[in-house]
Amino acid sequence: MKKIAVFLADGFEEIEGLTVVDLCRRAGIETDMVSIEDGLMVTGSHKIVVLADMLFEEVDINGLDMLVLPGGGPGSKRLEAHSGLMEKLDAFYQEGRYIAAICAAPSILGHRGMLKGRKACSYPSMEEHLEGALVSRVEVEIDGHIITSRGMGSSIAFGLAIIRVLCGKKKAEELAATIVYQA
Repeated sequence: MKKIAVFLADGFEEIEGLTVVDLCRRAGIETDMVSIEDGLMVTGSHKIVVLADMLFEEVDINGLDMLVLPGGGPGSKRLEAHSGLMEKLDAFYQEGRYIAAICAAPSILGHRGMLKGRKACSYPSMEEHLEGALVSRVEVEIDGHIITSRGMGSSIAFGLAIIRVLCGKKKAEELAATIVYQA
């Protein structure tokens, strides 16, 4: 079974994080919500409080197939400021393991030099932070082991892209049909 972690920080965009969790769990991907805060309760950018599954210190990074970074301006900044997470993100990148980021979070990848020469997208006001990327304005870009997406409106497409990468195109199409999603 594939396993991913969605990292949550105060100020994360709720739809971007929770849509991935919902879709991936429906697809049979073991999906952990991981708080980088001091406790399991994480407050989203619209004051929706989410109970994470575990704290950062408890996650087995080596057992994961993908790291997922939801957006939201304040949440993305908090993710980027977390040295432990950035250390693990860098290791994933160096090992060629999957990393997915949406909205403001692809800026983290840009700042870390992970997008050089890659197609990538983000929230429009964050495009200048996609350092070295071939910036596009499609809903989702998959370039090698990096998946990026634009924002709340592309959350379902982003979640389905993660499923396509980890479980195959057929599984993603089947799930899209069950949720009545048409690309």
